[in-house]
Amino acid sequence: MPKMKSKSSAKKRFRVRPGGTVKRGQAFKRHSLTKTTTKNKRQRRGTEGVHETNLNSVRAMLPFAEPHHTLRSYYA
Repeated sequence: MPKMKSKSSAKKRFRVRPGGTVKRGQAFKRHSLTKTTTKNKRQRRGTEGVHETNLNSVRAMLPFAEPHHTLRSYYA
């Protein structure tokens, strides 16, 4: 049986939060921003959570991803 691997593109784009949800960056903020309104550019800052309908496909791309635990959980 071949070795299970994570998708390299998914490793760069998603992070798993401690609660098990997955965060992603906002789209449409890289180039051609002169025609985009300031309000749109401002609202695209920061990160968002992956929608529940897409979580299964993201988890399939990251088979070894586990929630990042805080330091408290290591010592408790």
